[in-house]
Amino acid sequence: MERIYLTTPLYYVNAEPHLGSAYTMIITDTLARYYRAQGVETFYLTGTDEHGDKVFEVSAGAGIPPKEFTDRISAAFRDVWDKCGITYDHFIRTTDVYHVRYVQELLTKVYDAGDIYFDRYSGLYCFGCERFYTEKELVGGKCPDHLTEPKLIEEDNYFFRMSKYQDRLLRHLEEHPDFIRPEGFRNEVVAMLREPIGDLCISRPKSRLTWGIEIPFDQRYVTYVWFDALINYVSALKYKGEAAFEKFWPEAQHFIGKDILKPHGVFWPTMLMAVGLPLYKHLNVHGFWTVEGQKMSKSLGNVISPLVMKEKIGMDAFRYFVLRESVFGQDADFREESLTARYNADLANNLGNLVSRVLAMQGKYFAGVVQPLGKAWTKEDLELMERFRKAEEELKRHMAQLHFHRALEAIWGAIDHTNRYIVHTSPFTVIRYPEEKARVGNILHHLLESLRALARLLSPFLPETTGQLRDLLNLSESTAEPDAAWGGCFAEGHTVKPPKVLFPRIETEARK
Repeated sequence: MERIYLTTPLYYVNAEPHLGSAYTMIITDTLARYYRAQGVETFYLTGTDEHGDKVFEVSAGAGIPPKEFTDRISAAFRDVWDKCGITYDHFIRTTDVYHVRYVQELLTKVYDAGDIYFDRYSGLYCFGCERFYTEKELVGGKCPDHLTEPKLIEEDNYFFRMSKYQDRLLRHLEEHPDFIRPEGFRNEVVAMLREPIGDLCISRPKSRLTWGIEIPFDQRYVTYVWFDALINYVSALKYKGEAAFEKFWPEAQHFIGKDILKPHGVFWPTMLMAVGLPLYKHLNVHGFWTVEGQKMSKSLGNVISPLVMKEKIGMDAFRYFVLRESVFGQDADFREESLTARYNADLANNLGNLVSRVLAMQGKYFAGVVQPLGKAWTKEDLELMERFRKAEEELKRHMAQLHFHRALEAIWGAIDHTNRYIVHTSPFTVIRYPEEKARVGNILHHLLESLRALARLLSPFLPETTGQLRDLLNLSESTAEPDAAWGGCFAEGHTVKPPKVLFPRIETEARK
């Protein structure tokens, strides 16, 4: 792989960032960091979706003009992601002039090709979803997401001939079984495409909604929010220049939550077909997060804020928990006791204590100076090096499959092996014998190599912690790259720093 294009959905500005949106950002940021470290040219896009009924309704309720309201909330999203250390390359807003212009350009192209027509329509409309539903899609006569009864609306609108591309999209899914991942979500889209999908209403009359991108061939209408927002994945690259589009679009990897599968799995690829653009490479779909088994909601007071979690346990610990506790594509549950258990066992005890033990022994026995690594390596030394080589291979495989929890398990397997290596080699016992001091120096050198390897392996997942670890090892970021051979990194006279607590233990009520 030479390059990759990572995208998140555009977050709707009717609410501020929470665990659900933070999870999408954490997994995409982890991938961006991982691929950059592998030398893969990476473009990482996020942003905000700012048009439509819901935004207009919320801004009106707040007594603020919609543009002023969206300016405020979009800035809040960007501020949160920046404070969370998210390394996106571009932040797009659907109110950006270049995006508006490109949406109108594509609308005109599709219209001129005869794939947009005008017709009268009567249907059940959910204002929460901002889409029409068929009777078959409803559950007990209600929207399955918002549990409200859609309103019957009859009006004249413009329609995109989506059904024209239904068979072509189905063939693509059959010929590219990994187009939508995981497989269960691909099967959902295939099932949709084996039934008539109809055409897509892509306008809203200004008599009902004025907050949107004006239809270029009829000023009485604005564009349906999905026909607007989905185009951002292309408009952002076009804004960077045609060369950027040609370079990155073939490697597009969309990441979304399962609630927006149909727009991304059906609307978007048929739109791309209509304008003659190639399809994205993969649509990657993750599940929902609940809190203590319940859906997050303001009324329940259980909305998890990423900045609150950063203040409480640190951003790296929060990143670790959501990546390790979830399986990509499946739903996950946030529980305080699970968070505390993961933090204390994996971060404070396993990783934190390992770093402290090694640096403490290096300081105590050799005043922090790394000893030359002799040529006589024991079986335990070779097995330690091999365990980290294996972890690197496992990490590569799991990241390609989006198995973030498995990738972390592989790294923690290497951490566990390193802790066992300390027990087996027992440097704190061997040091009692003066003639074995060189062997203790060798053991600690191998352990420092383990910490160096950990700084590299963990950097996409725990970027702040690995920065601290490299600082403790007195190494630059480049020194921790994989081309540095085991045993060939620490020059003669290299001195490491004294230990510090990376993850202070969280005291539970039982311990108090």
